[in-house]
Amino acid sequence: MSRNTVSSSPRGAVAPVPLAPTPERLARSVFTGSAPLRVLTTVQALLNAGDIGQDAANAAERWYRDWMFAREGVSDNALAAQAESITRHDAVSWQLVRGRASARLSDVRAALGGCGEVRLCLMMVREMSFAQMGKILFPHLSEARSRLKVSAQCAMVLEQLEAFYAMARKRNGSEKTYGEKEF
Repeated sequence: MSRNTVSSSPRGAVAPVPLAPTPERLARSVFTGSAPLRVLTTVQALLNAGDIGQDAANAAERWYRDWMFAREGVSDNALAAQAESITRHDAVSWQLVRGRASARLSDVRAALGGCGEVRLCLMMVREMSFAQMGKILFPHLSEARSRLKVSAQCAMVLEQLEAFYAMARKRNGSEKTYGEKEF
């Protein structure tokens, strides 16, 4: 899905204007790729290093989509999912769907604990590097040692998250992903 906006000229011609990160965002984050720019996240770093598998990275993405929808009300669906949807939500049904996303987050917190949720938020929501997380979680350790500890803990939390979603699929008796077809 390309991220373009449309601007109109005085003559009525419509031209796509590519969106780019703000200068502040460019200074704060490390980006990968060329078009569109994507933030190089700690999850991607763990995946590239072989510390986690693709299923764990997918589980992190599912958790992040639920978090964004439950907390911010933002849903980023693929075009295919939007085309398949025949449900048109009003304000009440939209809030009910958000409530289910929040309940899924509560289930994850109950399964992983508060410490796991903190690490997920630092990785996915705040997009912090391992060094930044190490300064917060282990201020008494050296940067190198805290970075290694945080990296190992994050990999473990993502593997536990993957196992949680696999158990949820088995419990529901389906092969679809946890929370899929919600909209």
